[in-house]
Amino acid sequence: MEDRAWKSWFQVAYTLGIIATLSCPITQGANILVVPVDGSHWVNMRILIEELKLRGHTATVLYFSSSWYIKERPDLYQSIVVETPESAGKNTTEDIVERLVGKALDVFQNGWMPWAKFLFEMMQFMHSRHIWTRELIIAIYENKSLLKQIENAHFDLLLTDPIFPIGAILAYSFKLPSVYNVRWLSSGEAHFPLAPSPPSYVPIPGSQLTDKMSFLQRTQNIILNLLQTYSSKFMIHPIYNEVCHRYLGPDTDIEMILLRADVWLVRVDFIFEFPRPTMPNIVYIGGFQCKPSKPLAAEFEEFVQSSGEHGIIVMSLGTIISSLPMQITMKIAEAFAQVPQKVIWRHDGKIPPNIGNNTLLAKWIPQNDLLGHPKTRAFISHGGTNGVYEAIYHGVPVVGIPLLFDQFDNLFKLETRGAAKVIYVSTMQSSDLLQALNEVINNTSYRDNMQKLSALHRDQPESPMERAIFWIEYVARHKGAAHLRSESYRLPWYVYYCVDVMILLLSLLLMVTVLTILLLKKLCNIVRKKKQKIQ
Repeated sequence: MEDRAWKSWFQVAYTLGIIATLSCPITQGANILVVPVDGSHWVNMRILIEELKLRGHTATVLYFSSSWYIKERPDLYQSIVVETPESAGKNTTEDIVERLVGKALDVFQNGWMPWAKFLFEMMQFMHSRHIWTRELIIAIYENKSLLKQIENAHFDLLLTDPIFPIGAILAYSFKLPSVYNVRWLSSGEAHFPLAPSPPSYVPIPGSQLTDKMSFLQRTQNIILNLLQTYSSKFMIHPIYNEVCHRYLGPDTDIEMILLRADVWLVRVDFIFEFPRPTMPNIVYIGGFQCKPSKPLAAEFEEFVQSSGEHGIIVMSLGTIISSLPMQITMKIAEAFAQVPQKVIWRHDGKIPPNIGNNTLLAKWIPQNDLLGHPKTRAFISHGGTNGVYEAIYHGVPVVGIPLLFDQFDNLFKLETRGAAKVIYVSTMQSSDLLQALNEVINNTSYRDNMQKLSALHRDQPESPMERAIFWIEYVARHKGAAHLRSESYRLPWYVYYCVDVMILLLSLLLMVTVLTILLLKKLCNIVRKKKQKIQ
């Protein structure tokens, strides 16, 4: 009897197991070539690779020997390391960015007059980076054994950050379906070359304009649009078109290659960005790296708990900037010493002599876990995209100190939503930072507004990470997603904007107008002659 009952239970369990197995989607592990960008861009790409590995996919990361953050990780991915060519220079990303930060701080401290020189140096910096990237591309294509290695690996798709187009060019060369993990392209914000971007309500990043613009602001936005287009067409794209023609054929150009990606995983959420037109192959994954906080290590938890009812302030300037010049650091330390909160400050430099007893300095901090702690009252940030989304996810108001690149734009958008207070190094005194902290912490509107953004960001049918993984797997399963991609990338500019059609219609209108005038003139002459005969 017991034996019969056991067999009956076994059959039921077996049947349920088969049903459960059949009801689950079967996804075969994809073989993915990843071509990342160094620095903070690598941080979020690595998070995506970690999730792909958990889902059973295999990643191979192609990077250069001079990489700052990207190192061999056989437990996470296979590596293809390309020797950085002598012609590309020996300056690492870290060295270049540190020099740029130093120049930016020098500009801030010496007023607005040096801004023109700094902007020119920024343009030179970006131009040199693109020249450097071109040398890296040449190094890859001159290495025949490397090209053979990539070809023989039979990758299912290529995942890349296209701010520098090495990955996009390789995807085109090897006819691989491609997915972008993207926020910026070499020519600017990712939407602009891909989706319609009416300058009447889509502000150029960095303009510090909103989607509600006056006449003068729209004029400013159009001028900035034209400058960005000029920079792309005549300064950046020709650098890459040279290698495209050399290695991919004379009928190729970098813009066409960049825009042929199957799916764009854009690190944007419209609770933060201004609404704008989009395209079917754009998938929004803003905040995909965010996750619930974990318990803190004992040293941090003990310090946090010692803050009592006042709570803590967290400060970090991201992966690029580990410390600031001493005169600025001392101003920050002076402000911290006067707040009732405890402060955890990511700082990897000389300890300021006026550091307060309430401040803990650390070379590394568990930023996500600290932002998710209930005792955290404010986050002092440089405005990097990753940090801003972590602050939104955990609902922590921000005091922003922007220094470079898109940081000004990110913090401006957060400030317009009433969730941040921005101060500038150019004029910052310790009293300014102290006032900003008191306002953000004691004025409940900042926390309330950030909590609203957090609620909206979390209220999604699936997490941004799940969405990202689904679309990567989708492209791998279907060997591309050309049906989602607009064919506009193949059109010349005069066809895209229907200039040829407008010329034809204007020509026809002109012809009809001229013929009408001639006809009327002829009729007038006939009438006049008849009158003369009658007379």
